[in-house]
Amino acid sequence: MTREDFEEAVRDALDRIPPELAAQIDNVVVLVEDDPPPEDPELLGLYEGVALTERDLWWEAGSLPDRITIFRHPTLAICETVTEVVEEVAVTVVHEVAHHFGIDDERLHELGWA
Repeated sequence: MTREDFEEAVRDALDRIPPELAAQIDNVVVLVEDDPPPEDPELLGLYEGVALTERDLWWEAGSLPDRITIFRHPTLAICETVTEVVEEVAVTVVHEVAHHFGIDDERLHELGWA
């Protein structure tokens, strides 16, 4: 899958988020990178920022956008078909957006989004 096709899968996954939830996403940029950090080579996605549940009044004073990064190479490595890539990207995007809303990995596992 080309990088362009992968980026389109990420955009499509973001479009699948219900509008009422998407409207609550605040100050987040979503990026695609080929490779995750070397210390975690199998990582599919990463949320870096301050979850909405953790923000206080001081947070807004000059805070940079939170970052959600979706990693292309490890995703492609675990998928055999384009359909699998699209579904894995959708799960990864939902997982990382959930972190923005303050939902931790344990709860995401319980909900089937891990």
